[in-house]
Formats: sequence, C-alpha cells, structure tokens
Amino acid sequence: MDETRTVNVGLIGLGTVGGGVAKLIARHHDEYLRAYGIDLRVRRACALEEERAAELGFTGDAFTRDWRDIVEDPSIDIVVELIGGEHPATEIFEAALGQGKHMVSANKALLGRHVERLAALAAENGVQLKCEAAAAGGIPIVNALEHALVGNDILCIAGILNGTTNYMLSRMDAEGLDYDEVLADAQRLGYAEADPSADVDGFDAASKVAILSSIAFHTRVTTDDVYMQGIRKVSAADIEQARDMGYRIKLLGIARWTAAGIDARVHPTMIPEDHMLANVSGAMNAVFVVGDAVGETMFYGAGAGSFPTASAVVGDILELARPIAEGSAPAAESEPYESRVPVRSIADLETRYYIRLSIADQVGALAPVVAAFAHAGVSISAINQLHDGETTGVADGACSVVFLTHTAAERDVEELCRALEALDEVASVASVIRIEDVEAWSAGAEKND
Repeated sequence: MDETRTVNVGLIGLGTVGGGVAKLIARHHDEYLRAYGIDLRVRRACALEEERAAELGFTGDAFTRDWRDIVEDPSIDIVVELIGGEHPATEIFEAALGQGKHMVSANKALLGRHVERLAALAAENGVQLKCEAAAAGGIPIVNALEHALVGNDILCIAGILNGTTNYMLSRMDAEGLDYDEVLADAQRLGYAEADPSADVDGFDAASKVAILSSIAFHTRVTTDDVYMQGIRKVSAADIEQARDMGYRIKLLGIARWTAAGIDARVHPTMIPEDHMLANVSGAMNAVFVVGDAVGETMFYGAGAGSFPTASAVVGDILELARPIAEGSAPAAESEPYESRVPVRSIADLETRYYIRLSIADQVGALAPVVAAFAHAGVSISAINQLHDGETTGVADGACSVVFLTHTAAERDVEELCRALEALDEVASVASVIRIEDVEAWSAGAEKND
C-alpha cells in the first residue's frame, strides 16, 4: 500500500457523543487503516473536565480547556464541534473555517438557523462543513439525500425526529398515561432533560426539518420558517380516541414540495395505524422519504445516544479524511442554497381535524357550538361525546365532546377555535390535532410499472 499521511482530528466536546467519537476512532483505527488507507487519529481534545479527558486517553498536550488551541493548531485537519448550542459554537465554526479547517458537527440548533452563512464561509475558505449527525442521529439520511437519492425530485419527507417525544407518546399509548406522568418518568430515566422544552415544544424536530428541507428541496429553509407545535396538550383521552378511530398520534416533522411552496411543519399528527411511521415506538426515530422515481422509502434507527450519533459523526470524518490521507483535498463546500422557493404559512394548510371540547353538560349546549362550525365554514364529519372516566381535567358540570371535520383550511379552524372559546357553553378548546392525509405524501411519484 502507498504511504499515507496521518489525518488529525481536533475534538471539541467530550460529552455523550464526543466520548463515543473518541472511542470509535481509537477502537477502529487499525480497521480504518487496513480497509480505507486512512490513518485517523484524534490529535487533540477540548473539554471542561480534565478527568473526563483522561478517562478517554487525552492527557498532557493532547488535552486543552480552550477550544482556540484546537482551531489554531496547524497540524489539525478536521475540527469536530460537539458542544451544541449557538455560543461558543458559532465562534468555533467561524474561527475553524477561517483557519481552513474542515468542520463536522451534530449541532442542529446552530445549523438549523445559520447553515447558509456558515456554508458560505466554508466555501469561501475552500473547506467543507458536514452535518449528518445533526438531522437524525445515527440514521444516514443526509447522505441518502445528497447521494443515493440525488436522481429524484424529493416530494415529501415525514419523520419521527425526536426520540424523547416518541418515547413519551408510545408510553401514553401503551399504558393509558397522561402527559405529566410520562414526562416525570422520562426525566427520571434520562430520556428527557430537566428543561424538556426543546423536545416537547417541537424545536429540536423543527431544526432537523429545516436542515433536511434545505438539502432535499435545494432551497434555504431555517428553523424559524418551520411551524412548530409540541405535545403538551396531547392527553390519554386523545390517544384513546385516535386508537378507536384507527389512528396513532405521533409528533411528526413534515416537509412537502407543493406548487405554492415548501410546506414545513412540526406538530402532533394522527396517522393511520397501519402506516410504517405509526409503528415506530420508544425512543427510536424514522424518516419517510418519497422521491418521484424511487417512490416511498423509510430510514429507521436510533436518533440519539452516544454510539449511534458518533457513528454518523465518524462517517462524516472518514469521508473528509480519505482524500486528505491520499495527499489531496476534499472539494470545497458548494455555495449555499438561496431562498428561491417560498415556505408556506401554516394558515394555508388544508387537512382534516380532530377537535376536543369541554362543553357545558346541559340541554341545547351543542346548538351554538355546531353553529360556530358552520359560520367558520368548517364541515363536521362526526361528533362523539366521551363517557365519564374517559377524560381528566374536565370542569365540573362539563363533558368532553370530540368533533371530526372534513378537509378544512387551517385559517378557518383557527377562526373557529377563537369563536368557540368565546361561547359561554364551551369551557375550553381542550385539543386540536391534525389528521394527516398520508396518501398525499406520494402524489407525483412515478408508477412502478
């Protein structure tokens, strides 16, 4: 074999994922050298805790508490940022790219909002920015969109992109538990953070939708463009009603190409119980992708965790390392996508809705409610009053009534909910959940003759 030069990695962050990356590279060093001709080494690591670094074998000059020592080290070829958040991650990206270092990151929060500027900086300095682990942990969805599926026009991406919320909804479905009870248990078991907002309010999934939409549709989509609604209002009663109707409730990230622009949203969604995504349980993730040529595909795996996420990070490192080891340079980052396709407002969405109301339990209370539906132009397809014991938190003297609609515009449903809340007969609009038309995801795909 021809002599190859060592490819040096600078690792910033030795937490759950960073530790996994360090262990994988050390464990598989000889295999990478034998199979790919890549002598890959973590030259230096940055962390706050020296003891943690020492556990992973980084002592002496190989350890630093200052990330600048990593990005300014001329021997380091690839900088890996695994601390998350916007600061000092933004400064790390800017400094490393400015020094001509290739970057690998799992930082979905930063890239979901600022990838355009950072990719432009990478292109300007002739280096690459890679982010497989930022989109769905260990699932190789970015690589699939950029390489294996590049011959397609992507029509739709729909995914379970957050393991915490999928774990919680799965527990609620299997055990009939309510949100607060499952959240407390998820926090105790380490599935949810002490402050679970990023997960349960949809921000984590929205960042991933932004990244995947930009790649799939070749246009700039940021996290702020993605409509997001979390799972805080989903109750055991809603999940039971969904099951009785043949649906399951999942927090989905959905990105669709439409003639009017990109439809990008994250929210609790009812999908048919026989759909592949409906049967993804626990903390697992899955991404359903429809291409015009390939049709329906699904990618399934762990969306978080030390080694699954580290697997994606190391895959990016190796892709950059191969040409470096051979004495050449990876191609520079392509110019970032411009905002050439508009992102649709959620108000333009048209779908069916599940609406659960707490209504005064008295004769004639339904009449003004039904009239409000008619006035808003929202057609009712079914009404179901829940029996005692099927709901919790219902006010005294009230009962829960579920309304299913025919296809309606989101803006009309928003107007309807405002009107309902103003009625004396309505104690609360307890839950509004969209019922997804999953058949529409494949509209435009070629028939497989």
